[in-house]
Amino acid sequence: METANFDYELPSSAIAQVPADKRDESRLLFVNRATGQVADHLFRELPDLLTRNTRFFRNTVMVLKARLHARREGGGKVECLLLRPHEESPETRWWCLLRPGKRLPVGASFHDSDCYEAKVLAKKDDGTALVGFALQNHATVSAMSSDRGEMPLPPYIERLPGDPRRSLDEERYQTIYADPSQPFAAAAPTAGLHFTEPVMERLLQNGHRFHDLSLHVGLGTFQPIKTQQIEDHELHEEFYEIPASTRAVLDGNEGDLKLAVGTTSLRAIEDYHLATRKDPAASGEPFRKYAEIYLYPPEFFRTDALLTNFHLPKSSLLCLVSAFLSPGTTDGIGWLKQIYKAALKKNYRFYSYGDAMLIL
Repeated sequence: METANFDYELPSSAIAQVPADKRDESRLLFVNRATGQVADHLFRELPDLLTRNTRFFRNTVMVLKARLHARREGGGKVECLLLRPHEESPETRWWCLLRPGKRLPVGASFHDSDCYEAKVLAKKDDGTALVGFALQNHATVSAMSSDRGEMPLPPYIERLPGDPRRSLDEERYQTIYADPSQPFAAAAPTAGLHFTEPVMERLLQNGHRFHDLSLHVGLGTFQPIKTQQIEDHELHEEFYEIPASTRAVLDGNEGDLKLAVGTTSLRAIEDYHLATRKDPAASGEPFRKYAEIYLYPPEFFRTDALLTNFHLPKSSLLCLVSAFLSPGTTDGIGWLKQIYKAALKKNYRFYSYGDAMLIL
């Protein structure tokens, strides 16, 4: 399938640079797949749109202040983006993206003079580097980054050094239900950014329920597909964990609507179903795995509904949403383009700080 099928024109003015004044004042485009209805709402109206008991599956991962600024030998600037801890020594060794990567080969070092010394220990073909940190005032890299790092905003959100909006980013580029025990995401699960306590309280009062999981969002989320056919694209892996209590609901057949809050939750759920169908896992235990699944038309889904933002052209997320709009066919590709075109005319805001879409 040609990657060009998943391209569309997006004016830069439609890319949200700041969030809505209040989380639940973002707009919500409602898409009913059964009727073809598309309607405009505000996110705070979400409880009014659900007429069936709904199980919300949400990604509770916390975004680490993962962008570090340092100096290499000779004084040149270095930007280090923490991606994930090394499995064997997570306190002091992390997989990172480095800039300028070509000037930091294996063996090169960089530093933040009163905080740490760092050395490049290994590199992968995808450009990621294993970095070892000698910390001066912190026990772990994650603790150090909480003090010295910046929120890892995606490249399309523009922030200059000293931008006063950075303090807003620390609050708003994080869901209100983020779990501090899961601090290793390099990007926010953005569909969850719209939730507020009043919205969640109304949903609970209406009989809906929330179930948690974690998928450690990687930078591959923002990478465009560069191959001519989407099937040739090599999708990144992302580690996820589904607690036993959430597994019990996913495996149950109680008839409630299963709604994924964001493409990250959807990817974890669908990868879980595929993995356990091939190799059933013991019940009563958390399920941990790297998500390998790549979802594009004409895929089928076990999940009933999706809450998501508006995504980049030629991205794996656009492929996923196209498939979800019309499971088992390729009709969702053209339909999603029509929906996006209409949304742009109505001044919907796109990408991480933008508006949301509910697909039932």
